[in-house]
Amino acid sequence: MMDGEASGIRYPFEAPPEEGAAVEVAEGVLWLRMPLPLKLDHVNCYALDDGDGWTLVDTGMSSRRSRAIWQALLDGPLAGKPVTRVLVTHHHPDHIGNAGWFQAEHGAELLTTRTAWLMARMLVLDVQDHVAPETADFWRAAGMLPAILEQRLAERPFNFADVVAPLPLGFTRLREGDTLRAGGRDWAIRIGNGHAPEHATLWSQSDNLVLGGDQLLPSISPNLGVYATEPDADPVAEWYEACERLLRFARPDQLVLPGHKLPFRNGPVDVKDSVFTLKNPGTDEGFRGACQAQ
Repeated sequence: MMDGEASGIRYPFEAPPEEGAAVEVAEGVLWLRMPLPLKLDHVNCYALDDGDGWTLVDTGMSSRRSRAIWQALLDGPLAGKPVTRVLVTHHHPDHIGNAGWFQAEHGAELLTTRTAWLMARMLVLDVQDHVAPETADFWRAAGMLPAILEQRLAERPFNFADVVAPLPLGFTRLREGDTLRAGGRDWAIRIGNGHAPEHATLWSQSDNLVLGGDQLLPSISPNLGVYATEPDADPVAEWYEACERLLRFARPDQLVLPGHKLPFRNGPVDVKDSVFTLKNPGTDEGFRGACQAQ
């Protein structure tokens, strides 16, 4: 029994694609992976076959290694056809990192939500040599240990631009209720929140596929973070609200293609389990699930 089957979640694919390789998860839909320098060491990307080109869904962090992997994919599994569009589910670096490179070097059109583009564009231009005073105050108020705080203040802070390619001006906006044609299918755009503001998910109207990004993940709960930029945010409430809306469209037979881990079926069980986990952190199982590898 694979991880998750005890709760009803099913994993049709036992192993992810190797680096530089692709797995066909449905006709015209390829599953790819990019490495991440994190405990959660990968991000899933997908290539949708549009006939004369590809629509990519998410791109990995920007690095020489990731671009070399993309080039190998373009020359190999993607059969030399151009990437004409890049769809980014949300603004986090592991998803939007190479989008600007595809725009600048390959002439691809960028599709994402307005908030995702604005957040990414703002952050990639906001390069700091020192921790901002507001960030230090936020860490202090959140209870960061003095020794850790002192170390963080002495270091150059992480900058979004460290792992995200410059984003050229211009994108195509995705809205709630839009329909997008890609990979030989019509996809309904449904917007989530909580993990990232205005997070796009795609629900096939032609078959049972769902592109879930990080809004719909198996076996781990999406990271719901609060940051110095909006210290009074309530991402947990936003995520609950999004779960309630998206559950109306979820069916057990759908194959959910997530941003991390393995594609899975029985999405309604997964969403309900994740909500239960976050609402019941006192149980050992719930606590581990809520804090695992994000």
